[in-house]
Amino acid sequence: MTTSAAGGRTEDRDTFPKLLAQRAATGPDRPAYREKEYGIWQTYNWSRVADEVRRLAAGLADLGFRRGDRLIVIGDNRPRLYWSMCAAQSLGGVPVPVYQDSVTDELAYVVEHAGARFAIAENQEQVDKLLEIRRRVSAPEVVIYVNPRGLRHYSDVLSYEAVQQRGADRLLAEPSLVDAEVARGRGGDDAIMLYTSGTTGRPKGAVLSYDNLIWAARAGAEFDGLREGDELLSYLPMAWVGDHIFSYAQGYVVGLIVNCPESAATVTTDLREIGPTYYFAPPRVLENLITQVTIRMEDAGFVKRRLFQFFMTVARRVGPALLDRRSVGMVDRLLYGLGTLLVYGPLKNTLGMSRVRVAYTAGEAVGPEIFNFYRALGVNMKQLYGQTEASVFVTIHPNGEVYSDTVGKPVSKVELRIAESGEVLYRSPGVFKEYFKNPEATNDTKTAEGWVHTGDAGYLDERGHLRIIDRARDVGRLNDGTLFAPKFIENKLKFFPHINEAVAFGHGRDFVAVFVNIDMVAVGDWAERRNISYASYQELAGLREVHDLVEGEIAQVNRDLAADPRMAGAQIRRFLILHKSLEADDGELTRTNKVRRGFIGERYKPLVDALYDGSRRAGIKVDVTFEDGRKGMIEGDMEIRDLAPHPGPGPALPLRKAS
Repeated sequence: MTTSAAGGRTEDRDTFPKLLAQRAATGPDRPAYREKEYGIWQTYNWSRVADEVRRLAAGLADLGFRRGDRLIVIGDNRPRLYWSMCAAQSLGGVPVPVYQDSVTDELAYVVEHAGARFAIAENQEQVDKLLEIRRRVSAPEVVIYVNPRGLRHYSDVLSYEAVQQRGADRLLAEPSLVDAEVARGRGGDDAIMLYTSGTTGRPKGAVLSYDNLIWAARAGAEFDGLREGDELLSYLPMAWVGDHIFSYAQGYVVGLIVNCPESAATVTTDLREIGPTYYFAPPRVLENLITQVTIRMEDAGFVKRRLFQFFMTVARRVGPALLDRRSVGMVDRLLYGLGTLLVYGPLKNTLGMSRVRVAYTAGEAVGPEIFNFYRALGVNMKQLYGQTEASVFVTIHPNGEVYSDTVGKPVSKVELRIAESGEVLYRSPGVFKEYFKNPEATNDTKTAEGWVHTGDAGYLDERGHLRIIDRARDVGRLNDGTLFAPKFIENKLKFFPHINEAVAFGHGRDFVAVFVNIDMVAVGDWAERRNISYASYQELAGLREVHDLVEGEIAQVNRDLAADPRMAGAQIRRFLILHKSLEADDGELTRTNKVRRGFIGERYKPLVDALYDGSRRAGIKVDVTFEDGRKGMIEGDMEIRDLAPHPGPGPALPLRKAS
């Protein structure tokens, strides 16, 4: 494994600008970034990256950017946006990436809270948001754009190229300007500020140092043997800590080749063209890929469909064992080899996973069926557990110890502790410095000894693996004392391709009830193959046939819950299908697609009440935010259905206290 560009003193490579300088010096012609423009992949080597960053940093300095300043970065994954982060760091500044789909009010909060005087935006859409914020609060003072399309007649904004030209001119007069600032940087300096998802309130700005990030990048690389030249596709939000570690920190520390897709719409095609060796996808992406495969196979001819079903049965039995290097019989090995030729190989190629050596999923629980589907194909899919406050890595599945019901073992130098309450705590070199301007929240989350409260309930099993039950604050009990773990139930529902999202209620109630969001693509295809017509999501969600479909899948979840003595009493007794999809723009989800449970309970209180008062139908009218920022109203009348509980194995057993 290669984790540094060259030998030398630790202080010579304790910041990302220093690591960049070393890579440009020792491997100037090696590829660092690729970007697809107009259907053609453009490659940038380390020498080119260093030059781009140096000129941009000098240009920022010429505009008045100083040590300690904060730079807002907003847009899709683009090399120039990643370089802008390194340019700010070269001057001792702190980049603050923001989710590109943030509405103006959300972006305004970050700009004001961070005190950012500078911003760099990908395109006109993001520039318009920043200029609207500037009219309100006189910040940011300087707005820079990358893509000039639609911005020809804008005033008081600067192009990326114009800033770089200012930098080139400044460097002619002061050649050592940027190098001197880079040399002043230290590992303990603030490197990045990343805002948390804000499931319970306003997002908090978590400040991470170079020491935090470089340790995390190296620890993750050493755990799974990443090496220089490994390739990944950078398609997840730049504001998310996972992308910052995988695409940015490990890019510099390990020497990865970071590939930026042409657009969100071309990610699947770009993934297939690049064939990454290192891959990350949240469960929602993995579920969507399987949904697409399932739909295509249902539409395939009889022979292809039966061939797929037969060899996938073989794969589920043999594939994980081969990955874990366990003993496999000769017949099974031959069948799996034939399946690789006929099914698994072509399918992995279609998914863009032919060359994947290390793959992770995290962010939410992933269903065993989904997890094992990829491992059955021979993809080394693992779960990791982490947080923004940990610089990502807390636990990862070791090779040969991959279990769908755990999130792995602690990474090197990570300590775990389970509190008496069952909450998981950790301590590591990756622990964040602070929440910006929020010492009270910092002290509530991080103890004086460096232990971080995760807010997750879990325990260490007999194999030394961490198992997460649910968010500690969400775990409750029904009125009869039955354990109620809403996320556990919701994730079981979301394992079905027709259910996109679910919200469970039950704490302090007599039974469990749920809201369901259908998956428009999967259910739409299901309806079309049955000649069921519909004109909109709302109309599709209201169909009797769709309710029958969802009811059958909930009944299957109840059968699974009935098999667990601790959860048998938490079977779903009533449900409704929401007339609209839950959206981050409406405050119902975070920008990382986590359910804001408390907000939903208040917003849809009439529907929650109807689930528990015996009503057969319920109506509601709610505000919605359209993609262009306009506001509107949507009204719906929903059917409420009852389900009979599945017979359980006996009385519920008490939950064993974690230790």
